[in-house]
Amino acid sequence: MSKVSVIIAAAGNAERMNGIHKQLAMLKGKPVLAYSMIAFQAVPQVSEIIIAARECDADIITNIARENGIDKFVGCSGGGDTRQQSVLGALRMVSEDAEYIAVHDAARPLVTADEISRCIEDAAHFGASALGVPVKDTIKTVEGGIITGTPDRSTLYITQTPQIFKKEYYIRGVENASAHGLDFTDDCQLAEAVGIRVNMTLSSYTNIKITTPEDMQIAELLLR
Repeated sequence: MSKVSVIIAAAGNAERMNGIHKQLAMLKGKPVLAYSMIAFQAVPQVSEIIIAARECDADIITNIARENGIDKFVGCSGGGDTRQQSVLGALRMVSEDAEYIAVHDAARPLVTADEISRCIEDAAHFGASALGVPVKDTIKTVEGGIITGTPDRSTLYITQTPQIFKKEYYIRGVENASAHGLDFTDDCQLAEAVGIRVNMTLSSYTNIKITTPEDMQIAELLLR
């Protein structure tokens, strides 16, 4: 069975949440972060969970793990100025015997253990895989307020997390980004930049990312 090391990115700021730190905000009685930790805890292939978070939140996160029985939690790494920098800090804590790296946004609390398991299976087959769903709307490219094109909707997907990679693939992508001063908002881009093809594992539209206070309300409705 593959050993998967999970990095949950939880060091984001609260710019669009009216000052509320969304990863620690309460969602139906639990912190947002707890939900994804519980989901990964339930997946047999997951061997460890590392949280990339602000140093000031480390004790709070440790308590969240303890209160929710997350015995795969191994600790927190300090957050960086960008998402990529935060994840790179956590990468240093990954066990040497890990075979795959899974990166997940703490702001996606509704991911399920089944979705995670299927993404791991696809990553084991293809070398890299990410959760995603087809776009529902027609997408336009716009420059200067003017529509310049209409991409074929059948080829467009909304990319979610987790995104899972063979450890050596992920490290290759990280080393390339560091060598060329690249900073990506999406881990798939790390792999794509060094020619690694990433599979898309079909997910569900309920795996939303909490970005605004309205998203918290939607998440509560979905949990009901």
